Formats: sequence, structure tokens, C-alpha cells
Amino acid sequence: MKFRDGMWLVAEGMKVEYAEGVHEITETERGLSLLCPTTRIRSRGDTLNRSCITIDIQAEFDGVISVEATHWGGARRLGPNFDLYPTGKPAVDAKITRGPKGTTLTSGSLSATIHPDQHTFNISLDAADNSKHLTSLASRSVALAYTPAFNNELVTEDMRAIKHYMLTQSTLSVGESVHGLGERFGAFNKVGQSVQLWNADGGTSSDQAYKNVSFWLSSRGYGVFIDHPGKVDLEVGSERSCRVQTSVEGQRLKWFVIHGPTPKEVLYKYGILTGRPGTVPSWSFGLWLSTSFTTNYDEQTVNSFLEGMRERDIAVDVFHYDCFWMKAFRWTDFVFDSDKFPDPKAQIARLKASGLCKKVCVWINPYIAEAGEAFAYAAEKGYLVKRKNGDVWQWDVWQAGMGLVDFTNPEACEWYVGCLNKLFDVGVDAIKTDFGERIPTKDVVWFDAQADPERMHNFYTFLYNKVVYEALQKRYGENEAVLYARSACAGTQRFPLTWGGDCESTPEAMAESVRGGLSLGLSGFAFWSVDIGGFEGYPPPWIYKRWVAMGLLCSHSRLHGSGSYRVPWTIDEDDKTEEGCSRTLSKWTNLKTRLMPYLYQQALESVESSVPVSLRAVCLEFLDDPTSWYLDRQFMVGDKLMVAPIYEESGEVEFYLPKGKWTSFFTNEVKSGPGWFKERHGFGTLPLYVREGTVLVLGSKEARGAVYDYARDAEICLYQVSGGETAKLVDNQGKEIGILEVGADGKVKGTEVLKGEWSVSESGRDVDGDAPSSIESL
Repeated sequence: MKFRDGMWLVAEGMKVEYAEGVHEITETERGLSLLCPTTRIRSRGDTLNRSCITIDIQAEFDGVISVEATHWGGARRLGPNFDLYPTGKPAVDAKITRGPKGTTLTSGSLSATIHPDQHTFNISLDAADNSKHLTSLASRSVALAYTPAFNNELVTEDMRAIKHYMLTQSTLSVGESVHGLGERFGAFNKVGQSVQLWNADGGTSSDQAYKNVSFWLSSRGYGVFIDHPGKVDLEVGSERSCRVQTSVEGQRLKWFVIHGPTPKEVLYKYGILTGRPGTVPSWSFGLWLSTSFTTNYDEQTVNSFLEGMRERDIAVDVFHYDCFWMKAFRWTDFVFDSDKFPDPKAQIARLKASGLCKKVCVWINPYIAEAGEAFAYAAEKGYLVKRKNGDVWQWDVWQAGMGLVDFTNPEACEWYVGCLNKLFDVGVDAIKTDFGERIPTKDVVWFDAQADPERMHNFYTFLYNKVVYEALQKRYGENEAVLYARSACAGTQRFPLTWGGDCESTPEAMAESVRGGLSLGLSGFAFWSVDIGGFEGYPPPWIYKRWVAMGLLCSHSRLHGSGSYRVPWTIDEDDKTEEGCSRTLSKWTNLKTRLMPYLYQQALESVESSVPVSLRAVCLEFLDDPTSWYLDRQFMVGDKLMVAPIYEESGEVEFYLPKGKWTSFFTNEVKSGPGWFKERHGFGTLPLYVREGTVLVLGSKEARGAVYDYARDAEICLYQVSGGETAKLVDNQGKEIGILEVGADGKVKGTEVLKGEWSVSESGRDVDGDAPSSIESL
């Protein structure tokens, strides 16, 4: 939302009043409270008939300071609110000093300094050791605004027809870039964009997003978390080119400045504030196969899919039943379609016993169709959101007469968990929590009388996913719960995992998805997936195979479509050649299986650090390389592997390697960065480069599926090591079983924890026996 028409004029229909100075500074328990009139006070008469903005600046914990701007403090503080500091708030040591540069509040590594001249409005945020200026609230950067505009203040006697906004503008330095704000599919660097944080079901090819996260990361070593679960409008260098403007409707606007100084440290501290990602089990990293959405399927179809995958040497760890496991017009009533699945419990048990899959997932959403068994009971008990006249809130969008589960009602949550437990009794192990974006804000009454409908819109997804995730934890164990969620807001990273939503079957959509995954990873989410092959449309074989290569290098990998199946033999008429879809999928699935010792160890580290496993933006590892902040077509898997997906049918790809020596995973060819490179690939490879100084543990070539003994028949691959490099080895339950370390003599120590016929490869990995690699340098 823009409040000005260029630099000099106020936008038509807007009345904007800026804090023009700091009239008083009052020390508080953890900081400073600033009284800021919207005019310069030269005489006592200037204090009359003027608005003031109160700015409260508080030390939160080491390197974190909050800033809250308030116009009328008498406004009710309605909920919901973000669940901050879920594991406890760290101790804080707030220091206040006064000197010639002004009044300074210091919180560990971060300081905020108020200009000493009360007529000069400037709050400077800096590294406490004065090593770096981060950002400022400079002249005309904190304001209140009304629309429609008026000339007579008496009209504010009745605010029902007047909208009131609070806005702040933090400065952008020369060359500064901004990233994050959830899963956004446009340009990776958000400078120049208008961004609205409002969850919407808009696909992956628009400015709408399923996962709006009110946190952004700056290339200058800080981040900003906006503590407002409702609609937030940002003008990121798009109203004033040198500022990030944040605005909300209401009387208050609060945000937290988080100093790193590295981006990883920023994400770590953001994790303290809003919560760390949950741990996911090793089986979830294997291949997930779906029925797809509107396709026809029944028990026989499911069996044929899984048997066909086994025949083609493609291990499926999780089978997913999408929407039509329930009858049409009855979603979500939690009842299997008895015509298609006469005995789901027995079928699921047979699938697992036969080894065709390890786990089973089903699709649900929080919308309850009127024709389903669940609606009448939920409506009678008051478990559904209501209209202001007392009716159940219903519409015919998506499902006929659907209502919405009211997760602010504890009894509704308990009922919903009971419905989930019936699924768990049948043998369901994981839940795809779809939707949660179309949450009404008009003519709505929540069970919690303090819940503001506008604030509930984005926050609903937190409550929805929390209920399902904790139900899974209670049934299967704390670290065995897995969601497949589409919507999210700040804090939802605690309930992994998410996927990228409805993308088209095009190379452009694959690139959009990569940008979305990168942005979400810089918003505190450790795990992410995508619909391999694209959701909408019918992918031609070349797109399917390129997407398979990218998708099997995401932290989690799922084959899923809309109106067409994604089993490989339906894509290319069952081409059985080495370059066909089936062999391509088999090779990439088996490669991910071999990478599991590395992937799972990296995943456990990501849970502690709030840094993404994959897709991991290159800037997290190479923050001092300016190019890394603009790389949005490639990503890292953990901190050792660089991946460049291929978006061309020809197999041509251009990618960047930062400073250092990089070894091709497929050929052991070494390239030196920094620099751009071009290659042409067949379907069995892509640019997958290993960082120098890496000890890469690969699992057995004979392993199938993500869960096996990672220490048995392992290959220890050394990449440009010089001594002292290590690799932590964990088992498939996440327990550390040893540390492998390269000695000064180049030999690997700690191998006593390895089992079977393990080996060490001193110059990359052993490529003997691999399928021929078709890689051409251009």
C-alpha cells in the first residue's frame, strides 16, 4: 500500500501524519519510550491539537531489539498473537547510555541510538561494536494515516467509516538486497516489489502466496520480524527506493530487528523468537507417490502403481491417497469411500507387509462439506465458525455448503483430533494438511471472543497445522510426526513439512517453485517439497525428467499431479531405455537413498539452526560473495552440495560456483570458482558439485528406500581435503554413532563404527559401475 504520490505529494485520499521529532525519552525496564509529536514543538502552543506517536524500543535478547509504534494506546489488543519464545525467552541485559551522539539502547550485539536533537527524527540501528550500520528510521519514517482524508479532526468522533493505518520505513543501503517473506514465487531479491502478506490460494505464478511469513532477511546482516499476524503491506524500495515501508491497519505496529551478523545467525535468533523446525523421521526423506488429485483410482489402482514402481527398481517410502479417498461432496468427513476401498485398514496393512511402501499418508482440509457425516455433528456442537447472526458460516466454494472448523474452540480441536485418531487406527502415518488459506474475515464470529477476524486469516494455518501435528506426535512419538502442509505463517515451521502448492507442468513453473523454496528457506523453514512434474497439466517427458532430478534433491520428494498420474510409465509410454522416465526416476531415487547419511545428518543440524536443508540459498554459505545474493536458479543441499536444475529441453544449463574448488559428483572433474560455467546434460545428471574440504558419507549402493543402516557398506568420499575435516555419522533414528575425521596424513579416523564392506575414496567417489554420464562442458 502506497501512502505518497512520489516524494513530494501525499497519495490521493490519504491523510498522513509523521513523527517529526522526539519530544521526550523515558527509560523503561528494558528500554526506552519515545514521545514523538507529528509536528516540531517550538512553543507550548505547538503541543495543542496535535497527534503523537509513542515509540517503545526494548531489548529482547542478545542482538534483538523490538520497535513498537502506537498512535492511540486505548485500542483493544485483540488476538490471536504469534506464539513467541515457545521454548522460553533468553535473559536480556539492556544497557542505556547517553552521549554526544544521542541516547543509546544496547542489547548484546545490537544498539539503537536516538538522535540528540529533539527536532531531528532519527533512530539508528547499528552493530553495538560500531563495526557496521544496519538501518535507520530516518526523517518521515514513522507515521499514522487515515483514509479517506479529512480536514476537520472532529470527524474522528466516529471511526467506523475511516480506516487507520500505522506505517514505518526503514532505510535500505546502497546495494542492499531483501529476501524471505515466505514462499514467494517472483524475483528472489524483493527490492522493487510491493508485497502483501495475506494467505491466498493463487498458484505459483502470481504475487499471491500460500505461505506468507512476516520476516525478511537483509544482505547487510540483519533481519526484521513483523509481529502482526494479520494483513501486512510492504513496499520494498517500491514507494521510496531507499526504504522498506511496512504498514498495517490499526493503532499499533511492532517489529523486531535481529542482528546476525551472518545470515545463519539471524535465522538462529529468529528461531528462538518464533520457534525451531520440528524433527522429521528418516522415512519421510524417501520418495512419496500420490494418486494425484482428480484422477480415477481405487484399491486396484494403488496396488498397480506400487507394484509397477517395484518392478522398475523405484523404492516408494510413502504412498499418499489424495482427496478422493473420500466420496465426492463429502470432504472432509474422514470416511474412506467404501465403494473404492471396502477395507482400507486391511489394504494398508497388506501394502506395508509386502514392502510396497513403508508409510501411508492421506489428504484432509479444515473445510467440512454439508453432505459429509461430520458436518451435522460439528454444527450441532458449535465446532464450526459462525456468522454474526448465529448461523454456521457456509459457502459453496470448493465443497457444497462447507463450514470451517473453529480451532479457537478447545472442544472443536478435541473433536478434530478424535477424527484423526480414527485414521491412525486404520494405519495412516502422515497427513497432508491442504488449504487453510481461504479464511473469511467478513460476517464471521469465532468461539474466542478476543479473536479479530482479520488477524485470524493468516494465523488460522498455525492453529490448524498445530492441532494435526501434535495429534501425530501423541500417537507416533515426538520426532515421528510429519505433515504435508500448503499454507503457513510465521511459526508454522515448528510443524514440518510444507510443499510448494499448485504449479504448472512447465520449466517456468519449476523455476518459480525454486524461487519459492529459496524464499521460504530464508523465512525459517528447514524442510520443503514440490509436486514433481508440476501439478497442473500433462508434463512432456523431458520436463518430467528434469523435474525429477530437481525434486529428488529437495529435502522431501513427492510425485503428484492434478488430472493426470505421475507414475513414470504413463508419461512416456513406458520407455524402458536408460534415458526413459522410469530409469531416470530410479536413478535419482537411488541417488537420494545413497545421500541419506549426509541428508539426515544435515537435517538434524537444520532443526537446531533454523537453516534450510534444501533448498538452501547460496548466500547462506557464501555471504561475502555478492553474486550469491542473486542466485535464484540454483541451490545448495546442506552446506556441501551445490545443485543447478536444468530448465532447457536441450539439457543446457548455466550456473555459478563461488570461490574454491568444486568436484562434479558424477565425474570427479574439478572446477575452480568463482565463475560461471555452462554444461549440457543427459537426463541422468545435472550440475551437482561437492564443495572442497568435504567428507561425504554415501550409503550402500544396494540400499533401497530412505531407512537402512547408514554405517553398513558405506563409502567415505574425500573431496580436496587437507586434514582436520570431519563428518558426523548418525543412524536412521538420528542418534550419533561416530565422527569421521581426516588426519594430517590424509587417512580417515573413526572408521571403527563402520560395518560390512565399507570403503574410502580419496579423490571424489568411486564412479565404477555407474551408468554412463552424458555431460559436455560448453
